[in-house]
Amino acid sequence: MKKILFLTGTRADYGKMKPLMSAIEESENFECHIFVTGMHTLKEFGDTKSEIFKDKFKNVQVYMNQIIEEPMDLVLANTINGFSRYIRELEPDLIIIHGDRVEALAGAISGAINNILVAHIEGGELSGTIDESIRHSISKLAHLHFVSNIDAKNRLIQLGEDQNSIFVIGSPDIDIILQKPSINIEKIKERYDIKFKNYGVLMYHPVTTEVNVLKYKVEKLVDSVIESGCNYIVINPNNDHGHNIILDEYKRFDKYKNIKRYPSIRFEFFIELLRNANFIIGNSSAGIHEAPVIGLPSVNIGSRQSNRFSYESIINISHSKEEILNAIKKAENLKISKKTTYFGDGNSKNNFIRIVNEGKIWTTPRQKIFRDII
Repeated sequence: MKKILFLTGTRADYGKMKPLMSAIEESENFECHIFVTGMHTLKEFGDTKSEIFKDKFKNVQVYMNQIIEEPMDLVLANTINGFSRYIRELEPDLIIIHGDRVEALAGAISGAINNILVAHIEGGELSGTIDESIRHSISKLAHLHFVSNIDAKNRLIQLGEDQNSIFVIGSPDIDIILQKPSINIEKIKERYDIKFKNYGVLMYHPVTTEVNVLKYKVEKLVDSVIESGCNYIVINPNNDHGHNIILDEYKRFDKYKNIKRYPSIRFEFFIELLRNANFIIGNSSAGIHEAPVIGLPSVNIGSRQSNRFSYESIINISHSKEEILNAIKKAENLKISKKTTYFGDGNSKNNFIRIVNEGKIWTTPRQKIFRDII
């Protein structure tokens, strides 16, 4: 049996890769192994490794690669240190990583240097901030690419990747969005002690290249959210540099009964909360990626998602208080004509397992060659 190793460092990438992990776990042809690190190990961000154990995967290895406020370059080095030792012991046949985080970059570096096949999920996307550079770097190290759509495939071809190594399977989290909910919204609200019926969801992350103005921008956002008078479910930011500035401002929410704040929410439950929300606001990729699939209006603030997918449900604005308040009103009344299928049709899991079951990918050369566009 071939060993397939997934590396997960955040609540977001776990939610996106979980359908693929399940496909491998259920297969008689493969062993599924999961290396858990990053935000999953930090109590401040919800200690989300517990959610992975609840899903009862057999082979899970936890590695703490950072402490609070440790810079990204040291987190990268720490992750390489731990992951490289682990793969020498495990000897996986394929390493699967997702997206644009430093943990994924560490996995790609370790795999490529050790001549282990590396597959990248959702390469070819546009991320904004330093994440975009990290994502494209991972793609250049990876041997195989499982992408969301043709646009992503074409960007990888622009980067010199062999089109025969690129497989359009759709975004795996769309499988979860389009499947029948495993738990109804009232049970989820009870679990998280959410009393209000109508609400918006706020998710706002640091832009690492704009930390010098982050405090000012978050002040405007928090002022606007409070002044809007709406009910909100607020999910704390990721652990990028500057997250403490956001958390300090978020403390102002604690005296308002119409605003509930959480370090993290289980991905399936988060999707149901989004599905039943009035809108999402902030600068999370959820407003660009998941919200249009659900048909949910999103208020996208600032530069973090610059040049990403544009759709009728997405309202792009700056950090002006006036713009934010006007956009909230617009989002509450926005009628969306149809949901997008740009990121997939809910068959990523089936597409993925079909491809890995075929012999073709296992003969992929470890030596990569830049392919010129002719």
